[in-house]
Amino acid sequence: MPRRLPLALLPLHTKAMPRLSSTTPMSPLRLRARHSSSTSHSSRSWEPHTAFAAATERARSGNLTPEDAHHLFDELLRQANPVQERPLNNLLAALARAPASAACSDGLALAVNLFSRISQGARCVAHPTACTYGILMECCCRAHRLDLAFAFFGRLLRTGLKAGVIQVCTLLKGLCHAKRTDEALNVLLHRMTELGCTPDVVAYNTVIHGFFKEGQVGKACSLFHEMAQHGVAPNLMTYTSVIDALCKAKAMDKAEYFLRQMVDNGVVPDNVTYNSLIHGYSSSGHWKEPVRVSKEMTSRRVTADVHTYNMFMTFLCKHGRSKEAAGIFDTMAMKGLKPDNVSYAILLHGYATEGCLVDMINLFNSMERNCILPDCCIFNILINAYAKSGKLDKAMLIFNEMQKQGVSPDAVTYLPVIDAFCKKGRLDDAMIMFNQMIDMGVRPDTAVYTSLIQGFCTHGDLVKAKELVTEMMNKAIR
Repeated sequence: MPRRLPLALLPLHTKAMPRLSSTTPMSPLRLRARHSSSTSHSSRSWEPHTAFAAATERARSGNLTPEDAHHLFDELLRQANPVQERPLNNLLAALARAPASAACSDGLALAVNLFSRISQGARCVAHPTACTYGILMECCCRAHRLDLAFAFFGRLLRTGLKAGVIQVCTLLKGLCHAKRTDEALNVLLHRMTELGCTPDVVAYNTVIHGFFKEGQVGKACSLFHEMAQHGVAPNLMTYTSVIDALCKAKAMDKAEYFLRQMVDNGVVPDNVTYNSLIHGYSSSGHWKEPVRVSKEMTSRRVTADVHTYNMFMTFLCKHGRSKEAAGIFDTMAMKGLKPDNVSYAILLHGYATEGCLVDMINLFNSMERNCILPDCCIFNILINAYAKSGKLDKAMLIFNEMQKQGVSPDAVTYLPVIDAFCKKGRLDDAMIMFNQMIDMGVRPDTAVYTSLIQGFCTHGDLVKAKELVTEMMNKAIR
């Protein structure tokens, strides 16, 4: 569920804002606020820049409570000692970007709330700038509250401040993330000049990427040509976004065209660009073209990364060439790249599919030596391979090792074991695994029930089979 900022936090009215409560014990920051009722030495010594800097560090470390933040603003409002733009913006940004913690569960809402306090008849203590509003707009977009983001944008314009490209791009990103890219184009991008700012390459990239994410390739390409006509030169991100989308659409000729244009215009492709091409060709069943692209990478001194090698391994393993994939795996390590969990999963699956179970377990054992912790996917590959080959004892050994290492089994883990027990007529063991599955909070799917029902039918227990059918229907499992 996306977090929703309370409407009471919207800083567009003069009603006093509700304070966020806290059960955190009173801190030194709070004590200073409470014991400075006179205009004596403590008032004269209180300096907002220092106080805000300290609060910002606490917000970044996750231990600034809403109560302490409000006491800071109590002191600011009481002494009417203006805080400069940068300390204020730094604090709001730190709160907006801080993950939820025990001290503060919703920094986004707190940032908006604090801004509301200084914007209600107390403008003498702070002078919000376009940057301040931009931070608040980013808060709202991250909380999926575009309505509030646009409200802050409207307020920015009403104050007479000039909106910059950064503030507009924040809204463009929010709209595109919400899959409202047409609005981003028509309501904002095409009207930026009316707001006194010129669209730059970041603005165009945001909307182009939004169209690609929505599958509107035609509109994205049209906007690409439009930006060139308006004198905005595409950069690496622009070209990579276009090439990646075309590769995913299997339009490899067009992707190659944009690659050539990119190089001709002096924009150097990086490994992300080339990885898109390699993935496009390999997922289409080609082998020579990914090799050619890889050689081009090398000739341009673009270093292949782990993802590059993983794609080659995936192609080879899909075509029953796990031994060759193992060669690539070893090459990766020799070149100083550390194979990740995905690398191991690809090669383990390749070995399992080809029945090379000795190679599979040797590779699995090497993970511990190389300090790679196996995840659920890795364990599932091994359990499935042993169960399908009838080696249930080994499958159960891996299953127990999985739990010993604190990795929780999922439905994919249980299915091959239950199915193998059923086929061997070990229905009691199958039901033990089934009940354990339920006790662990893993919901059985249709495949699990089908294995059990077929097992009981095959071995003559029609009553239990019917019972399972009824249970499956009652749970609305289809």
